[in-house]
Amino acid sequence: MDDITQLAATLGQCLLDAGAQVSTAESCTGGGIAEAITRIPGSSAWFEAGYVTYSNRQKTQQLNVPEALLGQVGAVSREVVEAMALGAQRHSAAQFSVAVSGVAGPDGGSAEKPVGTVWICWGAAQQLIAQRFQFPGDRDAVRRQTVKAALEGLIRLTRGEIPNQG
Repeated sequence: MDDITQLAATLGQCLLDAGAQVSTAESCTGGGIAEAITRIPGSSAWFEAGYVTYSNRQKTQQLNVPEALLGQVGAVSREVVEAMALGAQRHSAAQFSVAVSGVAGPDGGSAEKPVGTVWICWGAAQQLIAQRFQFPGDRDAVRRQTVKAALEGLIRLTRGEIPNQG
């Protein structure tokens, strides 16, 4: 079993123990977190919904991220992943959520947000915890590291721990 599958299995057990569900809101991972979670047999008991909102328009339409916010701070920001995580929880009624937005590369980076910049937000009830990461490597490596960090943070949150804030 690879490390991502093991993390997803651990998350599933934590959610089962808590009698809770999780939803995902993904941009740069393109559904990779939801795919990892649903690899686990029985995940329908604890996986509620996955939103792949690659475009800003879909972030607004599916998750109610304000257009003005996207225009102000850009999709790769604390504020936007917090809005995405909250939108995923509200639309799915899941107790936990995770949202990711980043620059996976090889293009799209800037001096302010270079390739490998990823914001992740974990949500539990009305609590939102966001962290900025700078992942090394190519597109595949950035996406894989994002999925791992998202799952690790969800595990900590379901155990009553707080993921580190960026």
